[in-house]
Amino acid sequence: MSNFTRRGFLGLTSAAALGAGLSACTGGGASTGGGATQSGSNELRLFTYEGDETIGLLKAQIKKFDEQNGTTTTVDSLPGSGAAVYPDKLRTELLGGKGPDIWRIWGGQIGAPFAKAKQALDLSPYYSKYGWDSKISTTAIGGMTFDGVKTGVPFVSLGIGAWYNKSLFAKAGVSGPPKTYAELEALNDKLVAVGVTPCGLGGKYGWDIMRLFEYLLEHTAGPDLHDKLLTGAESWDRPEVVEAFTLFKKWQDKKWLPQGALGLDPADIEPGYVQGKTAYTITGPWTEAAAILTAKKSPAGFGNFELPTDKTPARHSGFVEGYMINAKTGNADKAAALLDFILQPAAQKAMQISASTVKGAEPDPKALPLSAEWSTKYGGNPFYTIQDQAFPKKQADQYFSVQSDLLQGSVQPDAAAKKMQEIVSAWAKS
Repeated sequence: MSNFTRRGFLGLTSAAALGAGLSACTGGGASTGGGATQSGSNELRLFTYEGDETIGLLKAQIKKFDEQNGTTTTVDSLPGSGAAVYPDKLRTELLGGKGPDIWRIWGGQIGAPFAKAKQALDLSPYYSKYGWDSKISTTAIGGMTFDGVKTGVPFVSLGIGAWYNKSLFAKAGVSGPPKTYAELEALNDKLVAVGVTPCGLGGKYGWDIMRLFEYLLEHTAGPDLHDKLLTGAESWDRPEVVEAFTLFKKWQDKKWLPQGALGLDPADIEPGYVQGKTAYTITGPWTEAAAILTAKKSPAGFGNFELPTDKTPARHSGFVEGYMINAKTGNADKAAALLDFILQPAAQKAMQISASTVKGAEPDPKALPLSAEWSTKYGGNPFYTIQDQAFPKKQADQYFSVQSDLLQGSVQPDAAAKKMQEIVSAWAKS
């Protein structure tokens, strides 16, 4: 996993993640590049980044649909490619006139260009026809709505929070999760005092340690300003951002992060809370299967909580994934019917989607108790768009350089805030 990146990780849908909507970094596989179907045809083509481990589950559901509807659906996948490759491949196909009828895509600034270019169909009529508004999480729908137009239908919604080792909290004399930011800092100090590294995050690739900064920004800026910063509607050169960068550096300097965090691979450090090397990490529900169950540990020894922001409403970082339909397809009705079929609770469960947006397809408490707990407690809470999905890849990479320079001490918090303003304003203007 030497090439394991945050944007590659967004493509994970492995058996280990039990279909959390995420595809394994296994590489291999390629799209055959067939074109969108013509009007009146019974053929459909779906393009996805589903991993080899779970592609069979998707194909099985599509086969059922085809048998019931007299259609023939080709499924092409580009597994392990993540958001660094897949969107560009899709864009090339669409521009060449050979795009699929349906494609899977992330929300935020990864999916937005396809809506802006009107390559994706307005799905509002199908939301009305199939009642998706009442069947799917409203928050998740918002993540696939661009400029007020529902150009995508979400099936996965993932929230980022703290996942912790109960025994290490107990070692520090802490009985439960912190309720305020001050309590979180106090918890960190108590953990350090008993020789435990609090938060296991790695800076290699940028995206993992980014989860800490975006949380700190939510704490200092609050929901309204945070959202405006992400769109360039407000300047980053301001006290709230400087304060967030100051706290970010504080977490490193007080040893609340692992030694040499910037050089650590997330794949190595994130499971540290399960191994007893760190007390907690900042991650999503996939960690229960990927880290806890694969280590043959009992979920009872671990817990999760929404990081306290001291702001109202309480929010966490999150992202959605869903499907879009080609605006030029000749089979929009059949494509929408297929999406409605796989958005049924039974199909979602059969595909093992443990973070489904569909009501009635919530995680099984017996199989994934902690994921079910997160879904019950926090799944309905609003979220701010995870930062590397809020920004296009170029700007996200530039931000990663800023956070790296800050933690290395080559720039100060005020200079980091000014640099971020330069990066975001240049993008917003374009």
